[in-house]
This record gives sequence, C-alpha cells and structure tokens, in this order.
Amino acid sequence: MRHSLAASIIAILPVLAVTAPAARTLPGEDALILAAEVLPDAAAEVAEGEADEAETPEGLRIIDAAGVEIEDFIWEWRILAVMADTPSDPAFIRQMRDIAERADDLYERDVVVITDTDRNSDSALRRMLRPRGFMLAIIDKDGEVKQRRPAPRSVRELNAVIDRFPLRRQEMMERRPSGRD
Repeated sequence: MRHSLAASIIAILPVLAVTAPAARTLPGEDALILAAEVLPDAAAEVAEGEADEAETPEGLRIIDAAGVEIEDFIWEWRILAVMADTPSDPAFIRQMRDIAERADDLYERDVVVITDTDRNSDSALRRMLRPRGFMLAIIDKDGEVKQRRPAPRSVRELNAVIDRFPLRRQEMMERRPSGRD
C-alpha cells in the first residue's frame, strides 16, 4: 500500500493544483500539472480535468524545484519548500497529503509549494537551504527564510506562522480593513 501511494504522488508531482478563486500566473507555469489531491485516484481525475480546461488551472501550485529560480517569486509569492531525499520519504508523503487537504488556505496566503525530492539535484532551492533528509521551510515574499522545520507541520500550523509575518498582517489589513470577511 505504501509503495502504491508513493508511486501515485510521484506520478502527479512535480505540481499539484487545487481549485481556488482568482487565477494568478507563476514563473515556470508551463511545467504545471493539475491534480485534485494526493491520492491514488487523483491521476484519473487529473486526466479528465485537463481535457475540460484549456486555461491555466486556478489555485495552489506545487512545482518541482528543478529549473526554478527563487528570485522569480520575490514580492509576489511566499514559498513553502518541501524537501526530502526521496519521494517515498514518509514525512514527505504526509506533508504533501496535508497540503492537498487544505490547499485553499495556503493559496489565500499567496503560497506556492516547491518540492525537491532528489538529494543529488542542483536546484537553487537545495543550494540555498541545504536540507538533510526531510525539511520544510517558509520563505516570505521578501525572499527571507522565515522558518525551517525538520518534520512535517499541519497546514493550520503553517497558516498561523504565516499570519504572524509583518507583510501578511499588512496584506490582511489591506484586503479587509475592518477585519471582517
């Protein structure tokens, strides 16, 4: 069972997109693949969804770190870096499943997820963060690494961390000046 789940995740990565309002473009969007969630049935749903949608999918994007330049995201997106030595790492699988379940919350906070599951890759993200095994890092819109963790975190915890960033607080005030929805 674990091997089939890992194979399913590998099949739908490097990118996962979940429907959310207001499409926005990302650097390297030509490499995106749409997927509903990190489950074995997701691949079939993806194939059906791609046939129906000619436009770029809306929502949270999960992108493979290969060929991605961090500078392309500065001042537009927060980066949630999910890194492991192999895509079958249980911590990586758990983190990706949790992200898929609460993707709208991350998209609301201008987050793009960048994954790197090849310890031998020479991606800019791997050079910058130098992970050892599984690692989760949050990089704010200013390009500063705000938090690094050696274990998976729930999206609820990630949202709480992001919501404490000064830039995020400013965004919340601009979007909802009265503090109401």
